[in-house]
Amino acid sequence: MPKQDPLFRLHLDIDERVGSIRAGHADWQCAKGCDNCCRQLAGLPHLTGPEWALLRQGLAALPGARLAEIEREVAALAGAPAGPLVCPMLEQASGACPVYLQRPVACRSYGFYVQRDKGLYCGDIEARLAGGGLAEVVWGNHDAIDRRLAAMGEARSLAEWFGEWMGEPGPAR
Repeated sequence: MPKQDPLFRLHLDIDERVGSIRAGHADWQCAKGCDNCCRQLAGLPHLTGPEWALLRQGLAALPGARLAEIEREVAALAGAPAGPLVCPMLEQASGACPVYLQRPVACRSYGFYVQRDKGLYCGDIEARLAGGGLAEVVWGNHDAIDRRLAAMGEARSLAEWFGEWMGEPGPAR
């Protein structure tokens, strides 16, 4: 991804904020080993075209059997009622994300940015705040991220993107 690419710039901005929070809080729970948000999605994520293109690269690099498993999970969740649901890409036994480097902005920012009115925040962090911990951490406004994503085009459900991709024949996958 070129450095002037809007998605690349957004990733850098999120990574900078996340890094500064982690630097000041060695016990920040959003790190390897915490997959609570992946196990409690409100619904399947919606991605812009650039996000999908990046995620698709990560998916295409997976072994065929793992990709087929994710395809089945996505299809099963496509018609499911609103969450909580488990991310179809999560390796449930290990709690690892096989496409971590290509993950969508929603995954990159969860726990670090907030939309309280939509219930989009980490309950564990909220509990620490309510208990007096993390008082100096000011959560960002996720609306700014949403505006930047909207400038990248319409967002569509992971199921829609995935369904179109899996419907493609042969090498285009």
